[in-house]
Amino acid sequence: MTFNLSYTLPENPRPLRLNWSAVAFFGTIHALALLSPWFFSWAALGVTLFLHWLFGSIGVCLGYHRLLSHRSFRVPRWLEYAIAILGALSIQGGPIFWVAGHRLHHAYTEDEEKDPYSARKGFWWSHMLWIFYPRPEFFDYEYYQRFAPDLVRDPFYRWLNRYFIMLQFPLTLLLYALGGWSFVIYGVFLRSVILWHTTWFINSVTHMWGYRSFVSNDNSRNLWWAAILTYGEGWHNNHHAYPHVAKCGWRWWEIDITWWVIRFLKILGLAKDVNLPPTQAMKARNL
Repeated sequence: MTFNLSYTLPENPRPLRLNWSAVAFFGTIHALALLSPWFFSWAALGVTLFLHWLFGSIGVCLGYHRLLSHRSFRVPRWLEYAIAILGALSIQGGPIFWVAGHRLHHAYTEDEEKDPYSARKGFWWSHMLWIFYPRPEFFDYEYYQRFAPDLVRDPFYRWLNRYFIMLQFPLTLLLYALGGWSFVIYGVFLRSVILWHTTWFINSVTHMWGYRSFVSNDNSRNLWWAAILTYGEGWHNNHHAYPHVAKCGWRWWEIDITWWVIRFLKILGLAKDVNLPPTQAMKARNL
């Protein structure tokens, strides 16, 4: 599946301005996460780790990224919707916003104007400042929606894109009922902060450090510790060389936990049309 991602920049672009609402939102959640030492319990820590995997690996890496952005495999529509909800619970934006931005990242990788989180603008820009200094072509729905037309056509994704943040309320109530404020602090605030930064590492560090298995027109890298923190996404050079392949870790030691789940879904008959690494490319690199 291919999409027309060509676009022209505004003739008179507005100067970048700090979005104080974003600063307040992310700053508040970071501050509340700092309360975690006073609410520690092993059960709460377990909640953090479980939800980091569930919303991060299944929701973002498998769902938002490999399924919705690249369509590297198919699942039944009910399962696709369920996985998309998990991605929305990560608080990384709605599915249309996330997918549109990621497709632009691949279409114009590291272009300082057209890549939303270009690494050429420095570590902190690609890691998080692109969110605090938003450009309308990346953050205004009327503009970015054109880069995810397949999702825009679906009323469910339009709804989820608009109301994704509301999903935190039933999640918070559930966590409070199960474990009180300890579960809320660890399952909402600490989990969000850790998951944000581990995801943002893919935008920043894997375009700066690591090794390259493939020659590409960008500086994407394979970085082992980023891959561990992101369930396989850190094998970023492999991914940029073949973005529509469902598997990011190609060598036997390139651990890709998200791929393990896709393979399990394939065994169950739930994942179909799974795009695998091309044999010729693997032989050429002795993979």
